[in-house]
Amino acid sequence: MISELLFMKGYGLFVWSAFAFTLFSFASLYVFIKTQYNKEKNKFIAKFGTLNSERAAFARSQRINEEILSNSSNI
Repeated sequence: MISELLFMKGYGLFVWSAFAFTLFSFASLYVFIKTQYNKEKNKFIAKFGTLNSERAAFARSQRINEEILSNSSNI
């Protein structure tokens, strides 16, 4: 029973290798995006620190932040 699942009538090597490649790709993409997110978050915190209302208004007024915040609600 288990061997039939693993071998899949001779196609198991292709199926399981494609599954492993997909799983590896998703995992590496997740790690890459998470590290980039943490870098950007740390840059934001270094630049603005904790946001009071004055700094939040300044952050909203910058062009790049306007693009980011255009589809979201207020902070």
